[in-house]
Amino acid sequence: MLMTDLSSAPMGRRRVLLAGSAAAAAIGIGAGTAAARPESAAASDTAAGSAATGNATATGSAAPGTTTATGTRDAAAICTLTKELTEGPYYLDHALVRADVAEDKKGVPLELVLTAVDTATCAPLDKALVEIWYCDALGEYSGFVGNNGHQEPDNGKFLRGGVLTGTDGVARLTGIYPGWYRGRCIHVHLKVHTGVTLTPDGSFTGGNEIHTGQLFFDEKITEAVAKLSPYSTNTVPRTPLSADGIYGNGGTAAGLLAVTALGSTPSAGYRGTLTVGVDPDA
Repeated sequence: MLMTDLSSAPMGRRRVLLAGSAAAAAIGIGAGTAAARPESAAASDTAAGSAATGNATATGSAAPGTTTATGTRDAAAICTLTKELTEGPYYLDHALVRADVAEDKKGVPLELVLTAVDTATCAPLDKALVEIWYCDALGEYSGFVGNNGHQEPDNGKFLRGGVLTGTDGVARLTGIYPGWYRGRCIHVHLKVHTGVTLTPDGSFTGGNEIHTGQLFFDEKITEAVAKLSPYSTNTVPRTPLSADGIYGNGGTAAGLLAVTALGSTPSAGYRGTLTVGVDPDA
């Protein structure tokens, strides 16, 4: 039976702060330095919502397909109380602790620079495990291949993993830009754990799960990526960001990444940054 993220009930509320990389710089927290995209045309992209409600406004003179975080957007996002987003039906325990989750999956390169902070103090969280999982270009999750109508090898591990933050609270992960499946916009699932124990098999156990959320991408970037192979061979209709029932036009406070390009064309890849603030005692 086809499962969607709506198959799993949304989780309860916790105090969660999400802010873009500019806010991280303002409070002295390193969220990674995004490479500027060479200009090929002037553009100004506007993401859904307004800064007054924590929604993201992206502006810039870079080529289309790049969003640049603004101080106004980030300032509005700081200390925003936000409900967590559903885990969905595709989570698997015992993810590997690793920075590169791509394995042999083909797609547009993606770097994620996620900074975990304590909402009460904005201090970075050391040794928090930041875990991600998401579908490949054809909308298939490892462990559940076939649910989106495409058949491919399934080792139960691709595009799943996590890393421990350093003293700066930063977790750096690499993979490919996500694909899409029926009923959802493009997204990456996210969990933050504290107090985990690393295991000999390369995974982790124990600890406390203090945040479950999702990461989202500007629609103009997704439109550019969707035209490229192998994304263009995905036979399932794509739900745009504005129509996604879980994102709900929530902007940065709901996990909208500040995204910059890694080169002059979409195929060169992208870097997404976000500061994720949680209550470590939740």
